[in-house]
Amino acid sequence: MGMSAEEERARSPRDEEWPEAEKAEKLARGAALKWASGVFYRPEKLEGLGQYRSRETQRNSSIQSRLKSTVQSYLEGVSAGLEQLRSAAQEVQSACQDLGAARWALIDSADRFQGLQQMRALMAEHVQLASVVQVLPQLFSVQEMFSHTLQLLHGQHLLEAHAELMMMEHLRDDILSQLHLRGLSSAQTTVLSYFGGLQELNESLAKQLWDIVGNSLRLVREDPVLFVTAVRIIEREEKIDDTLLLEATFLPPGRPKGWKQKFYQVLRETITGAHFHAPGMDAEGPGLARHLATLQKDIVSELRVVKDLMVQCVPAHYNILSICTATYHQALTSHLQDILREDLDKQALFLLLEWALRVYHSSEMMGHPDLLPEVDVSALGPLMSPELVDQTERKYVVKVKASVLEWMQRTLEVEFKEWFREEEPETDHQGFFQSALPVIVMQMLNENIRVASLITDSLQQKVYNMALEELEAFLGRLREALVQCGKEHQKDRTIPKYYVAYLLAMLNNNLALSSSVSSLHPDTARREVPASLRAALDRTQKKACQLLLEELLLDLQLPSRKWLSGSQLVGSMCEVIDKYAKDFSRVRKPIFTLLLTESELLVASQYLRALMQKKMVCKNEEERGQLCDRLLQDATQLRDLFCGLGLDQSQQSLEAVFALRELICLKDPALLSLEVLGFITKYPDVSDEHISTLLDLRGDVSKEVRHMVLEMMAQHPQVLPEGYRPIFSTILVPAPELPFCLRKGKCA
Repeated sequence: MGMSAEEERARSPRDEEWPEAEKAEKLARGAALKWASGVFYRPEKLEGLGQYRSRETQRNSSIQSRLKSTVQSYLEGVSAGLEQLRSAAQEVQSACQDLGAARWALIDSADRFQGLQQMRALMAEHVQLASVVQVLPQLFSVQEMFSHTLQLLHGQHLLEAHAELMMMEHLRDDILSQLHLRGLSSAQTTVLSYFGGLQELNESLAKQLWDIVGNSLRLVREDPVLFVTAVRIIEREEKIDDTLLLEATFLPPGRPKGWKQKFYQVLRETITGAHFHAPGMDAEGPGLARHLATLQKDIVSELRVVKDLMVQCVPAHYNILSICTATYHQALTSHLQDILREDLDKQALFLLLEWALRVYHSSEMMGHPDLLPEVDVSALGPLMSPELVDQTERKYVVKVKASVLEWMQRTLEVEFKEWFREEEPETDHQGFFQSALPVIVMQMLNENIRVASLITDSLQQKVYNMALEELEAFLGRLREALVQCGKEHQKDRTIPKYYVAYLLAMLNNNLALSSSVSSLHPDTARREVPASLRAALDRTQKKACQLLLEELLLDLQLPSRKWLSGSQLVGSMCEVIDKYAKDFSRVRKPIFTLLLTESELLVASQYLRALMQKKMVCKNEEERGQLCDRLLQDATQLRDLFCGLGLDQSQQSLEAVFALRELICLKDPALLSLEVLGFITKYPDVSDEHISTLLDLRGDVSKEVRHMVLEMMAQHPQVLPEGYRPIFSTILVPAPELPFCLRKGKCA
């Protein structure tokens, strides 16, 4: 819709004056146009046009009436505001007139004020002079007061002396304060010089106070009044310090004195100097024990005095009992550290650990019934830090280790010295050979572990571990000594005279050690024996058994060609074995069974070794028959002997002799392959060389049969089953003789 020219002309001045109105009107027209196009977009909607026009006319009338009302109230407010501004302007103008009149009046009175200023200065000077006149009598008597105060101090009238001292200090500080406020710093030097005697009085009084504090533990029992006097003086000075520090305008020279802190310092130094700086203290076991016992007695006694007497002589906020307790605790901590820097023996180290970890907290010291519950050191931390405890425990273990090593070495020397006596070793109530060695060793280790358990579990474990290590090392030295003794015996078999008996005693000793080592630790849950120690015990047992079997071997006679003709070789062997078996009966059953088993294996292997290494060859069938008969007779006799001694037939290695006999007795050499297969299946450690030697022993095996047997063995390699006791692998057969060949010639 377009606008007429009249409307444009009518709107132009208003639009120039109110551009926002034009914008608003455009927006309103646009919104109305949009609304109308939405409502009357269908012809049938035009029928309601009259209703819409009537409703909008009423709405416009309502809006115009509200606008008129709003504009009217706004105009009334503006009118009231203008009236108030007019009234305020009149009042300001009146005030300006009054101020101008006052200014002129002050200008007229300026000359009179100059006279009043001079009068004020004279008045201030008069006040100062009056103050000086008032203190003149006191100033003139200062020197006399110095002398009198000094006399009071010499007579130990401390409260009166301190009262006069405070009065003189107050006079001096008043004068200095006035001078400070007026900026007369140059005059302060004169005042300080005049009151110079105060420094001497302060020092004299302080010296007496600190002497009293230093003897406080004695004074509270003998003359508490003197100590209470000193505390009262210190409290007075502390209050003066606090007051001056709060005002913070002027701090007189020598302030703050800090006598309360000095009181604590002197008390601490007295306690520390009396007990912990003693020169020339004996750091060895007995001397250290006496020193620690003295400390224990004195500290308990002095803390009892503090708790029962000194606490009543000082204000509660001094916390004197806590201060003294902490002082003793800290001083003891430093003192123990100083002692531990010395090279202490094991007894001294044990005493320190026991005293710091057990005695100190016990009812004999800080937990004494007379000190509880007021004295509580639990909040002060440990007397020895965990690191220091661990370090000290390690030092102690090193010292104990050295002692154990020395003792064990001496025990070992005594043990082997007894071997060369002209009598058998001792026996127990069952007749078994023994010596004191296992008892001595175990008692020594047990005692050290038991002593360590009195301190801490960690120390007990450290000593236990050390004991096992030393026992293992001792077993190593024991084996070396056995070897050395065995070498000496080989040179002269009459020395030692009872060599076998002492070896048997050593086996019983080793068994006793093995059964006792698991009981070393008091805690049954932590008694696990290390594998290395078990191995060391096993090696010691094997070494003693080996030496015994070597001795047996020297007494045995081995088969030779004469043996085939029916000599009494096996009979003499049985006598030797029977003699040794009687000796073996002097050891306990597990060792006896082991020795019997090893002896039987030795006899069987040596018997087989003699057959294979003597290069015996049967010349004919008759000799093979003799050999078979001899093998059967010998093996049966030996087997029956060992069965009679208690070794079951199933545990014997002599069965190999019976099996070997079957190879030799076989009539048809062509069946040797099958027989050898059964033999190597039963004895898988047998080698080609062993079989070749046995075939040579028969004397009737051709090269073809030999080749067939060895080929069969190559086709059936054997694996040693678990638990198999080797017998042939220990037997070395002589190497076959190689044919001697000349160069460019035939082999002979």
